[in-house]
Amino acid sequence: MIITDNPHWANRLNRRIFLGGGLAGILGSTAVGGLRAEGNRGNGSSPDAPWINPGVPKAKRIIYLFQSGAPSQMDLFDPKPVMEKHRGKDLPESIRKGQRLTTMTSGQSNFPIAPSVFQFKQHGKSGLWLSDAWKHLPKVADEICMIKTVNTEAINHDPAITFMQTGNQLPGRPSIGAWVSYGLGSPNRDLPAYVVLTSFGSGRPDDQPLYDRLWSAGFLPGKHQGVKFRNKGDAVLYLTDPPGVDRATRRATLDRLSSLNGIHHQNLGDPEIETRVSQYEMAFRMQSSVPDLLNVKSESKETLDLYGPDVTRPGSYAANCLLARRLAERDVRFIQLFHMGWDHHGNLPGALRGQCKDTDQATTALLIDLKRRGLLEDTLVVWGGEFGRTIYSQGGLSVDNYGRDHHPRCFSMFMAGAGVKKGITFGETDEYCYNIVKDPVHVNQLNATILHLLGINHERLTFTHQGLEARLTGVETARVVTEVLA
Repeated sequence: MIITDNPHWANRLNRRIFLGGGLAGILGSTAVGGLRAEGNRGNGSSPDAPWINPGVPKAKRIIYLFQSGAPSQMDLFDPKPVMEKHRGKDLPESIRKGQRLTTMTSGQSNFPIAPSVFQFKQHGKSGLWLSDAWKHLPKVADEICMIKTVNTEAINHDPAITFMQTGNQLPGRPSIGAWVSYGLGSPNRDLPAYVVLTSFGSGRPDDQPLYDRLWSAGFLPGKHQGVKFRNKGDAVLYLTDPPGVDRATRRATLDRLSSLNGIHHQNLGDPEIETRVSQYEMAFRMQSSVPDLLNVKSESKETLDLYGPDVTRPGSYAANCLLARRLAERDVRFIQLFHMGWDHHGNLPGALRGQCKDTDQATTALLIDLKRRGLLEDTLVVWGGEFGRTIYSQGGLSVDNYGRDHHPRCFSMFMAGAGVKKGITFGETDEYCYNIVKDPVHVNQLNATILHLLGINHERLTFTHQGLEARLTGVETARVVTEVLA
């Protein structure tokens, strides 16, 4: 039996395979009725989708600056000067409370307190605390909404970064960018709704790898997958037609393929056939749109200087920040930068300086550039990693050198731009920067807040998968952090 008339495609493929067996004649009519009763609520691009909140959303797009490897919060954003009095002393059990440790430090005989070697000052009218590892970020202190109490259950990199991106520690779920693409669609037909850029840090070049599944569409339609631009060579492969093929020939070829795929889809009902057709068309349009996007010769010297000397090096964090602004100008919905190198189990002071040298000027420039072009009003910028770092040293401790282990109990992230309060700090950690004492923000709450700023009700943005209404923020209640909203 071939099913061709059901608009709810989410379960069509699996059921088609099942009904292709010997039970088709017996169960066919029942299955068709079930297919009509089940499925998902639209493709996410309709303004009357059930997950769209009433009113005008604050943010039209997201730039997510993900710092892979876990930046140390007490060396960057959360000063703990009292720790100097406890230098080298064992972390009290009353603070640790038997909390889980990684295998990298669980065998240590003691957990010596390692005060930060960095000095902190308050900046801007808001008095935002920043360490002297940041040379440029203080310029935009009054744009920043700092959250010091983000927390997660994941204690190792792979499950933690997977959790941050997909709302689940296990692989296979859609990423946040894919959910946003599914929920809102794209206002730009010539570029993907979700673009991913990656860069390697100088602080630790051999840091944790990144996997394509971090920007996967999971069980959502494949067209919502993040499109990764390469950081070496051609950003997107095969943009140039091969010798002997002109645009008219390429167009005619795609038209014939589309016709054949249409027949194939009518017969089989496989939704990925439609995705394949749409991606062929997107690739055709990207042959014109991407070269224009990547051509930064139109940028003024003043703008290039703003982002720093690395901006002309393809694949650098600075070049990706400039590219993120150009993508935002073209209404790409979700732009995600992954910068590796923040996993500092040893030699943290030197490595952290390297990471800040990579990212400080360009992050600051991005915020300044967006604001002066009027884009910060409807662009939400998010900065952070997958968890934090321990106050105690991993391995040896000296006056000017130490390492830190993973710490999921509390870490700092910041946002800026559309819909969030400017120049505020939210949440409070204890004097050891080990536990939260006020206003915890779970990863699911952070994601719920991001979706809210885009005009999405996170509880209603669901997709039927294996009989369950799956969503980014999980099955438990996750509130929007209204205290940080403008």
